[in-house]
Amino acid sequence: MLSDDLCTVSWQARPGSFVSLMTLYESNFIRLGWVVSGLKELSASQVSTVDGDCALRLRVLERGPYTTTLSLAYLFNVEGEFVADPEIGVRVYHDARLVEALGPARRTAHPALGRIQERVHRFTLGAARDSRWKLNVMLNKWLEYCAERGHRFAADKG
Repeated sequence: MLSDDLCTVSWQARPGSFVSLMTLYESNFIRLGWVVSGLKELSASQVSTVDGDCALRLRVLERGPYTTTLSLAYLFNVEGEFVADPEIGVRVYHDARLVEALGPARRTAHPALGRIQERVHRFTLGAARDSRWKLNVMLNKWLEYCAERGHRFAADKG
């Protein structure tokens, strides 16, 4: 398993700077790899279910020669109807090995994600007010959380 421990940031980088944002995108790529294998061969939509956590849905929205755009969402059963919350757009830059959260990030109903979102908000208040920075930190922590819970997606072996 790849680790993002070696994603070093230049000594000149500050939270919210371009350099630190690109390092965060690199970490997002590694963490997405913990949850998704065979990214280029994934089917259009998959759901991962694990005991003690909500179902996690991954949808492939768009494929290009160098990028793939995905949607990640928890699925909550609300009165017999599934509600996606949060639903975050994700763009994978295959050649550059980067992953960017596209948005939107709104207040989430899932308690564990709400706690992560609050920590991200407190951390970034004084350091950076850029919404891309906040959203990508949120994605980074969510991917780590999903991997720890045991969520996995794999390409269809057809």
